[in-house]
Amino acid sequence: MFTLRDIPDLNGKVAIVTGGNCGIGYATARELALHRAHVFIASRNEESANSAIERIKKETNDNNVEFLHLDLLDLKSVKRSAENFLNKGLPLHILINNAAIMATPWALTQDGIQDQFGVNYVGHFLFTKILLPKLEESAPSRIVNVSCEAHRAARNGIEFDKLENETAQTSWYRYAQSKLANILFTKALAKKCEGKNVYVNCNHPGFVKTDLGRAMRENYTFVGVLLLKIGYLFALNPEYGAITQLYCATSPEIEEKNYRGLYFIPYGKVGAPFSKAEDQALIDNLWTYTENLINKSLVD
Repeated sequence: MFTLRDIPDLNGKVAIVTGGNCGIGYATARELALHRAHVFIASRNEESANSAIERIKKETNDNNVEFLHLDLLDLKSVKRSAENFLNKGLPLHILINNAAIMATPWALTQDGIQDQFGVNYVGHFLFTKILLPKLEESAPSRIVNVSCEAHRAARNGIEFDKLENETAQTSWYRYAQSKLANILFTKALAKKCEGKNVYVNCNHPGFVKTDLGRAMRENYTFVGVLLLKIGYLFALNPEYGAITQLYCATSPEIEEKNYRGLYFIPYGKVGAPFSKAEDQALIDNLWTYTENLINKSLVD
């Protein structure tokens, strides 16, 4: 079983962690920095990110953590963020697409995309696509897309015809669908990176105590909130939730065993995703749909 003690020395490595200001993302960014990586915390909340950065700097006694503004609700901001990183002239060895929102009430991004689908998947798709040439140039490198077991609830796969319909799906189905999309994206990108030293995988962190449940506390019934609180009694701390994505991002086994396009579960074990995640037609259709969606949004 992979543990935090198994993370190798990362001196000279550059990493980006989206949503690295809190929860699992913070625990991930902290461990990368403690193992001497140069870490960028990508977030839209600069105040929260800077607070996280200062806490990490006090532990590392190093200025190896920086803020990178990234608003996944706005694709133009996503494009600027990736370009701002590229303009720094640094290599990029690790990209962890960790940021997410969960079971939020219906809302749209700046580009008119259903917000959970936009933040959890589409924004990361664009961010990754722009940074991919730098990851290839810096190889060997890793891309980790954070999914979760909730993807199994998307029993019908990606319902393209319902993505923009406010009443066609529950907030939980929309969340599950976004997490399934992350696995499908991982499969597609891993295939495109065949023959390159860019290793693309995804992971389920486990049931973790994070702020993702905020939407439930604010918008759901007393019973729903009670069930969440009961569940949290058995939930992992963020440090444990970060282990599997840190395995995907840093373990030498990924390269030694040529792990690509796989779904990992705690703690660093290969898991089996829901069958829809292996549907090649769905993988291809989602890629095409997403590229068209992004192209339209960036032109408008």
